[in-house]
Amino acid sequence: MKQITFAPRHHQLTNINTWTPDSRWLAFDVRPSGASFSGETIERVNVETGEVEVLYRAAHGAHVGVVTVNPRKAQYVFIHGPENPDAAWQYDFHHRRGVVLENALAHNLDAMDITPPFTPGALRGGSHVHVFSPDGEWVSFTYNDHVLHARDPMLDLRNVGVALPFGPVSPPCRHPREYAGQYWCALVSRTTAQPTPGSDEISRAYEEGWVGENGYRKPDGSVQRRALAFIGDTRSVTGEKIPELFIVDLPSDAADWKRAGDEPLEGTETTMPAPPAGVIQRRLTFTHHRPWPGLATTPRHWVRSNPQGDAIAFLMRDEKGVAQLWMISPNGGDPKQLTSGEGGVASAFNWHPGGKWLGFIQNGCVVLCDAVTGAITPLTPSHSPSGDAVVFSPDGKYVAWMAQIDGFQQLWTVETGH
Repeated sequence: MKQITFAPRHHQLTNINTWTPDSRWLAFDVRPSGASFSGETIERVNVETGEVEVLYRAAHGAHVGVVTVNPRKAQYVFIHGPENPDAAWQYDFHHRRGVVLENALAHNLDAMDITPPFTPGALRGGSHVHVFSPDGEWVSFTYNDHVLHARDPMLDLRNVGVALPFGPVSPPCRHPREYAGQYWCALVSRTTAQPTPGSDEISRAYEEGWVGENGYRKPDGSVQRRALAFIGDTRSVTGEKIPELFIVDLPSDAADWKRAGDEPLEGTETTMPAPPAGVIQRRLTFTHHRPWPGLATTPRHWVRSNPQGDAIAFLMRDEKGVAQLWMISPNGGDPKQLTSGEGGVASAFNWHPGGKWLGFIQNGCVVLCDAVTGAITPLTPSHSPSGDAVVFSPDGKYVAWMAQIDGFQQLWTVETGH
């Protein structure tokens, strides 16, 4: 167990893709906590030498955070808050954007257009937790809508979207807070403010994850090249909110992404932007009947597929109410419980690049979990790690996490033995 950072300030890892592809650097931001968006820099630390570099510094009162790294090259993407914030336009879920950084040059990931008629490929609000696809070409994100928020905050439902290299997108920019973006963006989830009780409708889509390094194989033998799994909030027959697991298969061609379905891609003044034609939202878990229904939301976690694309892992409570790891096929079926016992899972988790283990926090230890047997191998003694992130290096030799020393969140690594 090796401490990597030592400066008397916080160091915040995102929940995935925090390592550079050469497994030498960890990217982080400097927020005082995960919920306080007041950091001004995106940085990285060399895990071998301890050298720290500032990659990006925000200006004009803006703040940045939640950085992830392209798995194929030294390219970074992170949340950027508004410059020159004022009483009418401050950092908020619906007032933020993605910024892509490569070779010290920063560009907006997504475009913003909040003035009707809206622009296809542009967003009308804020994107968040940007994660490159395994091939480094696409970026997933969660989204909140300014246009509907201004109409009624109850209409501003969180959704999942994808940024695609089919841009740039250049709106007319008739409002001082509008801007162009390098990527074409579209929402892929579909939500409704009042889901029908007992149905597959959802009011919120969040905590998404890419499925497989090369997609997944369908029952007919065909390969779905790209898909996203995510958590969606359903309603039970009694109206209780129950988070379930969903998946969307994604088109491959730019023309398919730009083809609207029964609603406009860009949305209207009263409706959310809609998924392209052919994007079907499919429910994978059906847990309303269980003693502890729904996916666990504590600890906060993001659903994660193994590299092979045949198993999606998520947290769900067992019969004693303890959050455990479960698995399900992207094609559906009965979920399989992997972990058991009172220790459960106390953090977000990730798959080892080899696809044979998962890493998370249990009983204050960073552990490896065998993906077949559920057997636990502690990698560290018990201490006080953060549950926000447990992230493997691309070569699989190390895992990184956060733990506080003298009141500051510091970065740590340990060898995995694999």
